[in-house]
Amino acid sequence: MTFQAEWPAGLPVGDGWVEAPATSDVIFPYDGSVVTRAPVGDAALAARAVDEALAVAPIMAALPSHARRAALTAAHDALRERREEFERLLVLETGKPLADCKVEVARTVVTLATAAEEVARLHGETVPLDLLPSGEGLIGFWTRRPIGVVVGITGFNYPLLLAAHKIAPAVAAGCPVIVKPAPATPLATLWLVHLLRSSGALPPAAVQLVTGDVEVGRTLVEDRRIGAVSFTGSAAAGHAIARAAAPTKVLLELGSNAALVVAADADLEAAADAVVRGGYYASGQACISVQRVLVEEAAHEQFLTLLAERMKDVTVGDPRSPHTRVAPLIDPAATDRVLDRIGASGARVVTGGVRDGRAIAPTVLTGVPEGAEVWDEEIFGPVVCVRPVPDLDAAFDAVNASRYGLHASVYTRSLATAFAAIERIDAGGVVVNEVPGFRADNMPYGGVKDSGAGREGPRFAIEELTVTRMAIIRPS
Repeated sequence: MTFQAEWPAGLPVGDGWVEAPATSDVIFPYDGSVVTRAPVGDAALAARAVDEALAVAPIMAALPSHARRAALTAAHDALRERREEFERLLVLETGKPLADCKVEVARTVVTLATAAEEVARLHGETVPLDLLPSGEGLIGFWTRRPIGVVVGITGFNYPLLLAAHKIAPAVAAGCPVIVKPAPATPLATLWLVHLLRSSGALPPAAVQLVTGDVEVGRTLVEDRRIGAVSFTGSAAAGHAIARAAAPTKVLLELGSNAALVVAADADLEAAADAVVRGGYYASGQACISVQRVLVEEAAHEQFLTLLAERMKDVTVGDPRSPHTRVAPLIDPAATDRVLDRIGASGARVVTGGVRDGRAIAPTVLTGVPEGAEVWDEEIFGPVVCVRPVPDLDAAFDAVNASRYGLHASVYTRSLATAFAAIERIDAGGVVVNEVPGFRADNMPYGGVKDSGAGREGPRFAIEELTVTRMAIIRPS
């Protein structure tokens, strides 16, 4: 299997595409075939990208709003026109089912459009300085200014969408951006960068991309001349980046083990449907896919029966098929890690828990003991754990006992329970009667505790990537 690139050879650094010092195979996870060879950068190229970004930063800061909006709109239009090709490319490099890749491209289109719209809303306000007598006669107002060079580092599971959430707000804010995609999945991001650089509305060095190993990442985040680092990935990697980048501003969207609470008064069929829909999309390789289900004891047995009945509808197979919902994980090491955690959990396997070809059969576990990694840590695979709880207080306490806090959801018919969950659950988002994996790309998105800091969504990311500048004038 081969893929013909739709962008120039090499890496987009500076005003052109430069030869990469090495290449590596991009592997189709379903059958292990080579999709293509991708360019691989090094620390020297990363340092050059920072220099180029710093040189263009004053030009980007002075770039008029219409030019920034035009660049994002052009990329949006080009991506929408080629969306089916992007979907097929994402299937090949990530191994995700086609259904999930279609969603990823659609969400990327929305993200670019929303960022373009937010350019028109990037403004400040006047301030009444005469609240103090000493301020009489003064005029005050504040504006938002670009924070400087932005480094965006993305995960492998949604490479195109995650890159868009780094690049688009940076461009909208007037910041040069250097993106480093995950080594396994650089292709769709290279194409997106090419679309932006081809718009003609930006200086080419405003959007750069460098692939490579940890040394490339270290070179980018440790440079004290950059304005901000935005990272999506594991908690361990995010903590390391935050330490390495300090005191530079760091935005972190990290791991989770998203919980879904089922109240005894809930529509149990809808809740079971939600677990199937929300637990196995992207083969479970999503930070807000359902991992933990806490069911009030009065409903536990009926809910488990309903869930088990639905598992036959979770199709395992070739990700290129529109019917597939679970496919092989990104690489064999990820598969072994998930299966090892299932085997070590001491839980009862209701269904799944074994290999299905190169994939993991969609898995439901119950009787998961305290301290098991499948409950406490992010599994990042097609595994859902179900546990009974005596009441909703115990359910909310169990949700909050996790070191993570990205998204959680509750199924209930009670408005009081819904508002209690919103008030009590310690997470960046609380969803009622829908999966915790729901995300509209224009909403504020991010976590608390070990799930990160800062918020994505174009409006909110632009706020993170700009700084307030106060102006105080005494007219002569």
